[in-house]
Amino acid sequence: MFGNGMMKKMQEMQLKMEESKARLANITVGAESGGVKVNVDGNGVMKDIQVNGDMSQEELIQNIVTASNQALSQANQTKEMEMAQSAKGILPGM
Repeated sequence: MFGNGMMKKMQEMQLKMEESKARLANITVGAESGGVKVNVDGNGVMKDIQVNGDMSQEELIQNIVTASNQALSQANQTKEMEMAQSAKGILPGM
């Protein structure tokens, strides 16, 4: 089904994807909401939460959820760009 050239390209792409994941682990993106700051790496793994100021439990939870979703969205965009770069030149149309 796959020719030797296609298998080689798939292996090359897999290697580049692994290299991208390693680079993404060293990238930190963050977002803030109401005194809560959440940091995640480029792979979407939460690294840190900082809380500044007094707030009710309900406000704290809402701010954590909001900041987390924003940080994860940024991480996803970063990951998509990194993975597209990895596939560039290997897969047609990328």
